[in-house]
Amino acid sequence: MKYKNLEILGTSHIAKQSLEQVKDRIDRLKPDIIALELDRKRLYALIAGKRRRPRLKDIRRIGLKGYALNQIGAYVEHKLGKMVGVKPGSEMVLAFNLAKKKKLKVALIDQDVEVTLKKLSKALTFKEKLNFFVDLFKGIVLRKKEIDFDLTKVPTERIIRKMMVKVKKRYPNFHKVLVEDRNKYMAQKMANLMAFYPEKKVLAIIGAGHVKEIIALTKKAYEKHL
Repeated sequence: MKYKNLEILGTSHIAKQSLEQVKDRIDRLKPDIIALELDRKRLYALIAGKRRRPRLKDIRRIGLKGYALNQIGAYVEHKLGKMVGVKPGSEMVLAFNLAKKKKLKVALIDQDVEVTLKKLSKALTFKEKLNFFVDLFKGIVLRKKEIDFDLTKVPTERIIRKMMVKVKKRYPNFHKVLVEDRNKYMAQKMANLMAFYPEKKVLAIIGAGHVKEIIALTKKAYEKHL
């Protein structure tokens, strides 16, 4: 996906293919700025390569539901990563390290993870929590796949669309907080980068599920700068 001086690369956080694509795109495009779907806290956690132990003040800050979902989500992503032999977020770490090696500017464009989790804790309904545990049981215990695709590769646009429809239907508030709100936030950040550095090539590396909506939102946000 390209728009003016911006190019967006959609990735899967546990796909080997994403590692190859990140390296190839940075080598070929030779960007001046690399924008990552991360905030400062998540970047530090990925670089450290280990998860923090639970702390009471975390729950006070982001709410019990947000904290619990974060822990469960991290566990599921870790299990899937072990299945394919890739640590979750490896493509982001690779992009960051290549940017440092090549002395490129790095922009962290995602919303603070604690803000997102706090919103999620307040927004989730009982029905969504119930659906979450039912789906978790089906996926991990029964190993039932709702949508079958190769985890080592970035899902196609058709599969992404299918997944997003299911998520939005079963988890409307979850989708709004984790997808819609963050898309708006990241799009504004990218539009700002484009406007402030019009002569620079910007490569944004974000999850494939965000790409289609983010490019449309970025165009709208950028036009306000003109």
